[in-house]
Amino acid sequence: MKTVLMVAEKPSLAQSIAKILSRGNMASHKGLNGACSVHEYTGTFAGQPVRFKMTSVCGHVMTLDFLGKYNKWDKVDPAELFSQAPTEKKEANPKLNMVKFLQVEGRGCDYIVLWLDCDKEGENICFEVLDAVLPVMNKAHSNEKTVFRARFSSITDTDICNAMARLGEPDHNEALSVDARQELDLRIGCAFTRFQTKYFQGKYGDLDSSLISFGPCQTPTLGFCVERHDKIQSFKPETYWVLQAKVNTDKDKSLLLDWDRVRVFDREIAQMFLNMTKLEKEAQVETTSKKEKAKQRPLALNTVEMLRVASSALGMGPQHAMQTAERLYTQGYISYPRTETTHYPENFDLKGSLRQQANHPYWADTVKRLLSEGINRPRKGHDAGDHPPITPMRSATEAELGGDAWRLYEYITRHFIATVSHDCKYLQSTISFRIGPELFTCSGKTVISPGFTEIMPWQSVPLEESLPTCQRGDTFAVGEVKMLEKQTSPPDYLTEAELITLMEKHGIGTDASIPVHINNICQRNYVTVESGRRLKPTNLGIVLVHGYYKIDAELVLPTIRSAVEKQLNLIAQGKADYRQVLGHTLDVFKRKFHYFVDSIAGMDELMEVSFSPLAATGKPLSRCGKCHRFMKYIQAKPSRLHCSHCDETYTLPQNGTIKLYKELRCPLDDFELVLWSSGSRGKSYPLCPYCYNHPPFRDMKKGMGCNECTHPTCQHSLSMLGIGQCVECESGVLVLDPTSGPKWKVACNKCNVVAHCFENAHRVRVSADTCNTCEAALLDVDFNKAKSPLPGDETQHIGCVFCDPIFQELVELKHAASCHPMHRGGPGRRQGRGRGRGRRPPGKPNPKRPKDKMSALAAYFV
Repeated sequence: MKTVLMVAEKPSLAQSIAKILSRGNMASHKGLNGACSVHEYTGTFAGQPVRFKMTSVCGHVMTLDFLGKYNKWDKVDPAELFSQAPTEKKEANPKLNMVKFLQVEGRGCDYIVLWLDCDKEGENICFEVLDAVLPVMNKAHSNEKTVFRARFSSITDTDICNAMARLGEPDHNEALSVDARQELDLRIGCAFTRFQTKYFQGKYGDLDSSLISFGPCQTPTLGFCVERHDKIQSFKPETYWVLQAKVNTDKDKSLLLDWDRVRVFDREIAQMFLNMTKLEKEAQVETTSKKEKAKQRPLALNTVEMLRVASSALGMGPQHAMQTAERLYTQGYISYPRTETTHYPENFDLKGSLRQQANHPYWADTVKRLLSEGINRPRKGHDAGDHPPITPMRSATEAELGGDAWRLYEYITRHFIATVSHDCKYLQSTISFRIGPELFTCSGKTVISPGFTEIMPWQSVPLEESLPTCQRGDTFAVGEVKMLEKQTSPPDYLTEAELITLMEKHGIGTDASIPVHINNICQRNYVTVESGRRLKPTNLGIVLVHGYYKIDAELVLPTIRSAVEKQLNLIAQGKADYRQVLGHTLDVFKRKFHYFVDSIAGMDELMEVSFSPLAATGKPLSRCGKCHRFMKYIQAKPSRLHCSHCDETYTLPQNGTIKLYKELRCPLDDFELVLWSSGSRGKSYPLCPYCYNHPPFRDMKKGMGCNECTHPTCQHSLSMLGIGQCVECESGVLVLDPTSGPKWKVACNKCNVVAHCFENAHRVRVSADTCNTCEAALLDVDFNKAKSPLPGDETQHIGCVFCDPIFQELVELKHAASCHPMHRGGPGRRQGRGRGRGRRPPGKPNPKRPKDKMSALAAYFV
């Protein structure tokens, strides 16, 4: 029997599709990577009985990156990244072992059906999967077709079965357009980002951003926000005057009238008009009109409109809204949420989708009435040729979804019902009055038929006071005429919804990437999200954009990126050559990069006004080993130490606290050590600022602290404080934290495993002796006499933290994973690793350790 491998984009999607196609009659098991399941069942394919294997990836299998040395900022000129630096596809998430997993499942299969998301990114992932699987599949006979592509827009029985019945082929051109975008963004973004990050972080200490990033889409997105900020700053309010009149219709009722001239900017002229009208006692009706009008139902919902509403009405950021929509899609509640289309195809089952909502507690009455009276065909919108508009696929309740998922689902459903409802009809009445020589008007609206506003009440026509019945020539008593002084007001900061509109209008990003670009400028500290989800640029964001305008406005204007997006779309349509588009665009940006580097002084002049130089930033902390003067600790991101006398800057570990370490010095370079800590219950370790940036030994890398230093005799090094291999990760060693007493800690120098131990001990030292069983270093512990856990009156004990039964009761492991091979015992368990001074460096395997012995520390994982 032949085998068909089917691959979806997410594990939950694979399970849903397999359940539909197998009618629930399937067997499931976890794959070797632990993240993806495999669902197996039998059926027919191409007219023959086959065994189906349905599994998934977790998004992109591969990612594009530079080779070798080109990933090292200090060793490569950023200009080389445009053409000379070779790139390669690497696994997007190496921990998942996705390529190996796909090859194991694909080995010996005869056919493959790709159920990846039906957009350009999904098309690209199709070919990533094929690259991994095709070499291990059975060879096809003659011209037999073995690769198939399923195209679908929702996870419903009908859509999935139809997709299976009409399999096509993956689109190589669309995949190439994604490859081109990835390479352009990588090369252009990295070149500009590396240059300006190194340049400005080497000069200024309060930028408060760990990365001064540039992106071909990200930077124009920031440009829109700063452009609005500049308009606000340059705005000069103007005073204007308006006339306001009030006429009495009954004893207790009056109408407020609007001046037909609206406003004037000259006080004397306004005063003249007031003088001409305020003495009048009567207002005469000039004209009356009544006109039936309609407020149109909305167009069908696409991604950009959904993101706009999620931000402006639901208070959800675009990134969060998109993630929530994708979850609703994979669970089968809505159709595919990434679409540019606002037009339903003629064969779309609108009534079927509406019937799903016929018993919903919130809108059942509206839906039943529409089904009985007949639905209104949705307005004709834009057909982008991708997916149908976002549509609810099955009914759900607030209790079922909860929180933001329900709020977004409710909006999508109400919007859909509104598209098949009737327009809202209302009667607009207008009366024009003459008071002296001036004309004034009032108007009112009366709803005739609420139409779609019944299901979208926030769109309803506001209730207004009814106007009196009158005709031309009728007169009413004038209550008062007065002049009001007002001022023009500046525009407000851009909302996320307004920014999304601008990005769509100018072709910046795609419906899928727009949320990512907005999220990036927030994370880089270029803008902050204020109340009402308004985006206010920071000093850094403002200076960067002004600097780009000063040097080369095209770096920040949307025009050049919009042109690139059009070229990428031509690649997707097979109308442009991938290599030519890539080469031409990189050549343009390479020229711009060289001009930017030559002209950086222009941006630097703006930086000097807003930010402080390194020498004037931070507080004295530790002494430099070269000049023995105090270096300043700069806490703003990225935190670092700066010696103003030597004009040297030393990077530090991020996302923690730094303090002086007992004024102790490194034996290699005489720099004072500092202590990094992630918190009282987390990791901490000392480090030498110079060694951290300039590894002293061949087996060390940049960014290693004393807990990874292989100095043979330094009291702070791994050689003196290492105990044994971490029970969680492959490469880490558990190291004693000598500063943690009296609440002592042992922490892995690679992963986040922390063992709290020997509380209230006076002293804990790593012994020169090793355990006879596992060869881990023994610990020498002196306990407080009053609180000693040792039997009798003993206060001192030497033992192995892995094997000693007394120590086993005194260890508490934190932050570790809950599942590990060592928990289960038996075959496949990793051998223990120890540390013996003069015998074997930490982390080397110990063949003497019995295979059936479980580590005492590992027991605390459970």
